[in-house]
Amino acid sequence: MMIKNILKQKALSPYLLKGRYGIEREAQRVTLAGDFSGTDHPVVLGNRSFHPYIQTDFAENQLELITPVADTVDELFRYLGAIHDVAYRSMAPEEMLWPLSMPPALPQAEADIVIAKLDQFEDVLYRRYLAKTYGKRKQMVSGIHFNFEFADRFLQQLYEASDQAVDYQSFKTALYLKVTRNYLHYRWFLTYFFGATPTSEANYFTGEQRPTEPVRSIRNSRYGYTNHPDVTVSYGSLENYLGDIAALVETGKLSEEKEFYAPVRLRGGRRVADLAEAGIRYIEIRNIDIDPYAAYGISKEQVRFLHFFLLFLSTKDEGVDLDEWVKTGDRMNDAVALEHPLAQTAYLQEAKEIVAELHSFAAELQLPEVPYLAQLGDMLENPALTFAGKLFQASQSAGQAAVARELGVAYHQSAWARPYQLAGYRTLELSTQILMFDAIQKGIKVTVLDETDQFLRLQAGDHIEYVKNANMTSKDQYIVPLIMANKTVTKKVLAEHGFHVPSGAEFATAAAAIDYYPHIAKSGFVVKPKTTNYGLGISIFKEGASLADYQEAVAIAFAEDQSILVESFLAGTEYRFFVIDGRVDAILLRIPANVVGDGRQTIEALVKEKNLDPLRGSHHRSPLEWIQLGNLEQLMLKEQGYTIGSVPPEGQIVYLRENSNISTGGDSIDVTDDFNEEYKAIAAAAVAALGASICGIDLIIPDKTKPADSEGAYGIIEANFNPAMHMHVYPYSGAGQRLTMSVLRLLFPEVFDASN
Repeated sequence: MMIKNILKQKALSPYLLKGRYGIEREAQRVTLAGDFSGTDHPVVLGNRSFHPYIQTDFAENQLELITPVADTVDELFRYLGAIHDVAYRSMAPEEMLWPLSMPPALPQAEADIVIAKLDQFEDVLYRRYLAKTYGKRKQMVSGIHFNFEFADRFLQQLYEASDQAVDYQSFKTALYLKVTRNYLHYRWFLTYFFGATPTSEANYFTGEQRPTEPVRSIRNSRYGYTNHPDVTVSYGSLENYLGDIAALVETGKLSEEKEFYAPVRLRGGRRVADLAEAGIRYIEIRNIDIDPYAAYGISKEQVRFLHFFLLFLSTKDEGVDLDEWVKTGDRMNDAVALEHPLAQTAYLQEAKEIVAELHSFAAELQLPEVPYLAQLGDMLENPALTFAGKLFQASQSAGQAAVARELGVAYHQSAWARPYQLAGYRTLELSTQILMFDAIQKGIKVTVLDETDQFLRLQAGDHIEYVKNANMTSKDQYIVPLIMANKTVTKKVLAEHGFHVPSGAEFATAAAAIDYYPHIAKSGFVVKPKTTNYGLGISIFKEGASLADYQEAVAIAFAEDQSILVESFLAGTEYRFFVIDGRVDAILLRIPANVVGDGRQTIEALVKEKNLDPLRGSHHRSPLEWIQLGNLEQLMLKEQGYTIGSVPPEGQIVYLRENSNISTGGDSIDVTDDFNEEYKAIAAAAVAALGASICGIDLIIPDKTKPADSEGAYGIIEANFNPAMHMHVYPYSGAGQRLTMSVLRLLFPEVFDASN
């Protein structure tokens, strides 16, 4: 089958670099000083017996980070970035991930390397067997497992064009076997460029045979984590592969199928034996060293090159003796792995020929720019440019461990720089990012169904929930957000249930609203759109306003909605009560957008300075929003006798908004513990009257020390069906309240019960 000629067909062109991908990254937890961490698996990560993203590998301090299957490389790395963020911020703040495949300095006594404390005793027994058979130290070597599947459309087109006599499943199996054999034969080529384990720490090898360090890749050599020499398997056919593994288990050379630690595993079902019926669906490449210079241990560029290389291998002819073809590759790989990292490889000429073939292959198929392809020639001529060469050179002054510490700390600091954001998903609203973080942390599967609409699917086992904007869930009936979106209906429902709400009127035209002016001219009032959220279009006049200012406020409100409300102003302090499942989980004092004068700078300059705070941003991607200087803000300044060019005296607080919404630049102060249960009960009862499970309800309270049932103790000015949670989780000051976790607990109580 001349696959290369088929690949040149235009029908295949769109699918050549399409695939499905998954990554499993093993990593040691260490202290920020680079010392072996003897702590247990982080308890906040929930029950690891079912966690889909973060598991424990061999030892208690060895994490395994697992992405879902992704249809694009970009999607793969969004998951990988998010899972890394969760892992870093779930560990103790003084811990980080070791950025090398070779472990840090290990404890002198093997007993101090604690086997993973798993729920299933058979899993513990298996690890005990591995410790006895191979030694605990070899188990501490970490790496990247790359799961790869050609796109089904690509395989279908290839199958149809090849005019095979076999069925589609058999065709796929044969193709994956061919790619696997060629990968095993040519993997020395990748070891040269991407091997990254030149040296080990002093106590890694303890008496047994060891390499003469430095080398390109200890992990990929015969001194790495491999089966015993008498464990051999044929890749000549699927039947031979399955039969050999079964025989090895039957004769006791392997304890079970998963003990076969080959550079490539064939995958098609839950168990190896399932391949007989299911055929090969994808391959798992297991010999990739962690790239110390990639934050996640592997880069997009390397993944894209690997896909290209595997496509190339599908076209390569094999030797007549397929088993010998693989064995030759084993010998060549071991030789390359044990070469000095700065030495040109003994297979330089063969490598140059492959590089030339790769360039020709890319050109013939008119492929877009392939990462690394342009650099391969230089890396062959100058081994210092390879992964191992760069790491070895950087280690010459202070040692490899020092380089690893510096890189590890940098990745740790990056993960903690904005702990309210989630790598890979920073374009989502912040509350959604935080909910995704918590879901990943607890082992709830997350799928972004619509990024623009902030729509997620969450799944634990067979239990599926859909969530929009992080807090709109199946727990609320459809009518509930419609009630709260309509401020007139909200007020009527609350008033009918005996709750205090402001008086006022609704207007559908600006003319009707202007005619109402004499009724409110000399008293405090509020002008606001009927159905908008986030404090948009609201004007507050505590002591009345001129007709001109009132007209401008009416125009601002109508710009946001077709109807507006004019209500009496309730004096007091505004508090946001966040109610979930009948209880108040957080209370926030929101201070309107403001600056404090220094006697030197203008208000405009003070706003710019305050907006430099890293907690501030826009479009709900940061805990606080940037302060604006629009029409509403300038109207507010005018009432105080200021313009944006005014220089307020030192210590003078200048408010730029009457409304205190965080979305309009306000400051958030957590006061959850400052309130007695009476006011919390009122908020919870009001939300119940509206029929809501999740709601942010705003109360005006003149004096929270007064009894809640006293005259004028409170007034409810608004109920929110889509209340932002990030301002509670990361307030400007005070303790954060993890409301996103409360939402998950409401939706998936079984997950939290299993974690206890």
